[in-house]
Amino acid sequence: MNVRIFDTTLRDGEQTVGVSLSPEQKLSIAKKLDALGVDAIEAGFPVISEGELKAVKMITDEGLSCEVAGLTRTIKKDIDAAVDAGLNYIHTFIATSDIHLEHKLRMTREQALEKAIEAVEYGKSRGLQVEFSAEDATRTNREFLKKVFGEVAKAKADRVNIPDTVGYSTPEYMAELTRDTIEATKLPVSVHCHNDFGLAVANALAGIHVGAACAHVTINGIGERAGNASLEELSMALQCLPYEQKYETHIKSQLIYDASRYVSKIVGIKVQPNKAIVGDNAFGHESGIHTHGVLSNPLTYEPISPELVGRTRSLRVGKHAGIHGMNAMLGEFGVTTTKEQSQQILDKIKVLGDQGKQITDVELLAIASNVLGEKGIKRIVQLAGFSVSTGIGTIPHAIVKLNIDGKEFIGTDHGVGPVDAALNAIQKITGKVSELRITDYELASISGGSTALCEVTVSIDDTEGNHVSSKSVGKDIVTTSVKAVIDGTNRIMLKKTLKDK
Repeated sequence: MNVRIFDTTLRDGEQTVGVSLSPEQKLSIAKKLDALGVDAIEAGFPVISEGELKAVKMITDEGLSCEVAGLTRTIKKDIDAAVDAGLNYIHTFIATSDIHLEHKLRMTREQALEKAIEAVEYGKSRGLQVEFSAEDATRTNREFLKKVFGEVAKAKADRVNIPDTVGYSTPEYMAELTRDTIEATKLPVSVHCHNDFGLAVANALAGIHVGAACAHVTINGIGERAGNASLEELSMALQCLPYEQKYETHIKSQLIYDASRYVSKIVGIKVQPNKAIVGDNAFGHESGIHTHGVLSNPLTYEPISPELVGRTRSLRVGKHAGIHGMNAMLGEFGVTTTKEQSQQILDKIKVLGDQGKQITDVELLAIASNVLGEKGIKRIVQLAGFSVSTGIGTIPHAIVKLNIDGKEFIGTDHGVGPVDAALNAIQKITGKVSELRITDYELASISGGSTALCEVTVSIDDTEGNHVSSKSVGKDIVTTSVKAVIDGTNRIMLKKTLKDK
């Protein structure tokens, strides 16, 4: 069975508190979603502003492979705005729960039903594909909900959608409502689940298991309050979990991680580390027992291969680390040790771990270098110098000079601040040699007062799936940030060099 993926990142996702996208940003995300393989994109709510109308029109004009829908209330001017935006598909809604009817709409059930029918009929008269949603369906009187869905089906709606607007359903109840709706309409049924109780994906799956044809989702599960069912979790659950029924989607799973990072960066919402599928820790292992198992057979502690979603496995060191995992990490950088040296390195790591410290790849290599008695592990990248300029009324600008394997490179760039400008300049240089990207940046103060020390931690990826983390401490934020990035760049390029041999 093929399940239709209706992505509402650009509409419901944008309703996340603090998120507002320009038309150009919306278009760029729409292209990424189309490449990912979604069946439909909800491009926005055309009537709400001129910018929203422009964004939706830009997306409809792009000629994407997927369907493009727009949200409307059951109001003619909303539907007209959708037509003006170039849409031929609308997702129209009206609330049907008594609490919404009484306190928001101030309508009777009969009035709401009439509005629903009128909107569907008007949309069809304008030549549109119409998907109808009964907002707050899961708190709507069950018999009334069946009546509403049955009547809009008679009015020639193409699809109906069951929104769990405040995440109030259980999987069992969502399954019951889905069965009701299929019986009442004989139409394709969608489920639109919110995550207020952490059940969005479970509820969406429950609807699909009893016959729902489509799930409304967002990248990274973003959306109002606790968010929506996440595309990555739902699509991979359908693809990989052992259901009796075989489910398929058109999602190109290897592009999931890239899409997640892309959307996260544009909307400015960081993905939580323990987020399923796309979180930093989703395929990360520190425990000695786990790393030993994964190194023997990844299936011991990973339900799916990280490469399936465009990721790579990452081993970490800390107080729970074991010899096998630590040696495997050192081996990625070409470092070999005796049994005694390995134990000395591990002992030092555990001391730091007991102090509550997180050990990055660069710190691991520094400890190993100290134990091995070497001056230092090979540095491919050397910082030859840098300068930044900033001030009120000027755009921060940076010049960075690097020596990479004996060749000198100079990069200049600007940014929203001096740190951003310096990091952009570094990335401009490394892009000529090895395409790297800074995927995470954290700044913390570790002492007080005007002479406070700051701690910068960065994560760096390359296009071949290599990943490293690096930490630096210093008095100047810009200098400390640059050093952390250079250290991380060194290690990831060393990894790449060893892999290429």
